[in-house]
This record gives sequence, C-alpha cells and structure tokens, in this order.
Amino acid sequence: MSRVEKFLTADEEQEIVAAILDAEKNTSGEIRVHIESHTRLEHFERAKEVFHLLKMDNTKDENGVLIYVAVNDRKFVIYGDRGMDKVVPDDFWNSTKDIIQKHFIAGNYKEGIIAGIASAGRELEAHFPWNHGDLNELSNEVSKS
Repeated sequence: MSRVEKFLTADEEQEIVAAILDAEKNTSGEIRVHIESHTRLEHFERAKEVFHLLKMDNTKDENGVLIYVAVNDRKFVIYGDRGMDKVVPDDFWNSTKDIIQKHFIAGNYKEGIIAGIASAGRELEAHFPWNHGDLNELSNEVSKS
C-alpha cells in the first residue's frame, strides 16, 4: 500500500467529503482536496497545475479552492482561484495554512484538512453566498494521483 493510500483511511476520506458538502452548502464556491505522493515541480506550481487539471478554473465565479497535499514531500498548498483571491483578507491564505499545518505537525491529517475546508467554506460563504439555482459545479471526492 502506497503512502498516498495510507495517508487517509476510506472513512477519513468520507469525513472530508462530508466536510466539503457542509462547507459548500451555503456558498456557490467549490472546494477540492487532491493528494499525491510526490512532485518534481515546485509545490505551488503543481497545485496550480492540478487546479487546472481538475477544471477548478472553470467555475462561474472563479471561486474554487484546492487543498493540495504531496505526502512523500511533506508539503501542502492552498490554492484559490482569481475570484476568491480578489476578496479574501490579505492574511487569509497564511492563516488557513497555519491552521492546517498545526494539525499536520501533530499527525492529524484528516483534522487539518477538515479545518482548512471549514476555514475556506466560511470565507466562501461570506463572499459568494449560495443563491437559488446555484449548482455544485465540481465533484466533492478526494482526488489522487
């Protein structure tokens, strides 16, 4: 079993999906989690590439947020689309990164990801509230490569 497969149990993945569903219920924003073992790219650049591969840059309001984790590299990135980047407070990305990192350092990966999802969800709800007719534009499943 690879480190990616061991990173989260199937039950933990389902808890993350439930957290995404909960975070997205009051916003038109989209949150995804992607996990892979390693990248040869700089991690921010890889997150940007995965964001595009997952078609997260195709949302109507440019309000997608990706939590990217490279397990073997022990690195993660929170990447937000242009619409999100324009409206969040200057310290939002760093404060959310700090929340996740605190959990990851303690070995609580699921809790860190869920805390990051909750933080992104609150910010998305504040700037992109759900409107009647909004559709869930992207899958909520944890993607892996």
